[in-house]
Amino acid sequence: MTESQAREHMTLLGRSLFERGLAFGSAGNLSMKVDDGVLITPTNVCLGRLDPARISKVDEAGRHVSGDKPSKENFLHLNMYRERPGAGAVVHLHSTHSVAVSVLDGLPEVDPIPPITAYYVMKIGRLVLLPYFPPGDPELANAVKAVAGRHHAILLANHGPVIAGTDLDAAVYATEELEETAKLFLLLRGERLRLLSRTDVEELERRFPG
Repeated sequence: MTESQAREHMTLLGRSLFERGLAFGSAGNLSMKVDDGVLITPTNVCLGRLDPARISKVDEAGRHVSGDKPSKENFLHLNMYRERPGAGAVVHLHSTHSVAVSVLDGLPEVDPIPPITAYYVMKIGRLVLLPYFPPGDPELANAVKAVAGRHHAILLANHGPVIAGTDLDAAVYATEELEETAKLFLLLRGERLRLLSRTDVEELERRFPG
């Protein structure tokens, strides 16, 4: 995919996320690797109204190369790429149900959402929940960096998910799967659940490696 095609594809998926209520206002950001850097959505811009020509481009060190000013959360994306060399894209949203789970008290750091469905295990694997940090805080960058090598799906407390994928479609699909499973998790709270067993999870991991 050329850089021009990547810009058009990011615009298409941003609009799709916005129109389906997974993004709103100017919240959330998308990024994609290209040959000589990273494309990332600009700061304070609605994902539903991206202009391909104005999408930001930064180098591997995070220096602004072209386009509008990049998202102030570009460090989240860059740290995911640094710790996950196979990642080709990162999605960070403030999607309602995922954020709702992130504010629940007393959830475990690993697997705050249990293995409810096979597709959740296949797309997300083991979700990790990080403590709250203000947006843009350097400590948030450090916290993401510390876990990104082991987890491609991270939930920021009182904030939202950060998910890496081999390409932007894969990252978006995983983000959508997390959002729908978060919705199920909230709907089922207080009910007796028949979760996938550890054996079930291991079999899925064997058949569909990450």
